[in-house]
Amino acid sequence: MATQLIELDARGLEPPQPRQKILEALATLPDGVTLATRTDRQPLLLYPMLEQRGFAYETNPQSDGSHLTHIRRR
Repeated sequence: MATQLIELDARGLEPPQPRQKILEALATLPDGVTLATRTDRQPLLLYPMLEQRGFAYETNPQSDGSHLTHIRRR
């Protein structure tokens, strides 16, 4: 079974808006669904918040300079 994916593009927003949008989306993320986020920079300040809330994540830089982060419940 393929993993269900929800995409969130938070590029072009001033900090802390990308982090706020991501946390708002995670608040209603169903179990078994991965949130794929795109940000202009690596979301370093987001990582401790994800860990506190029980999420696993992986960030990969993209060729356009953005960062793609996949977030899912542990």
